[in-house]
Amino acid sequence: MSISGITSTALSGMRAQTTRIGAIANNVANVSTPGYARLNTSLTTTEPGGVQAAVEPTASDVDPATELTDMMQAEQSYKANAVAFETGADMWEMLMSIKRD
Repeated sequence: MSISGITSTALSGMRAQTTRIGAIANNVANVSTPGYARLNTSLTTTEPGGVQAAVEPTASDVDPATELTDMMQAEQSYKANAVAFETGADMWEMLMSIKRD
């Protein structure tokens, strides 16, 4: 995988987790709304590498404990992708430094 592929994959992961957090926030905001259908985020892989998020309503009710758990998972996934992105950016910077010398 190329350095730009690393940063692109990490960026897609951060975007997917941002979408996931948005759905979780919507679920928490509507926990008391009668007839509200919980939003579920599914993640799928894309080619040549990366992930894409799709948000769909489900038939289940909103459980605050589930939402909290999902939020913590999304936070950790976002952080992991951010670290991968920063590492790719550092590698790119080092490569450019070597190229100039």
